[in-house]
Amino acid sequence: MGSRLRSVVTLVAIGTSCWVAAGVIALAAGADSKIIWTCVSGTALGLIGIRYTIRRSRRSGI
Repeated sequence: MGSRLRSVVTLVAIGTSCWVAAGVIALAAGADSKIIWTCVSGTALGLIGIRYTIRRSRRSGI
């Protein structure tokens, strides 16, 4: 795995962790369910993005 892959995975992981943090803050603040589900969706898409990036790099040999 090259440094490019690490930087991409790191970027997606940072975004995912921001969604997690926003979700925790939204839960603590008692936000609307729409906001909480947005954070859950962002976290799930971030996890899918990490998995996709790693699989793609293995196939293409980045």
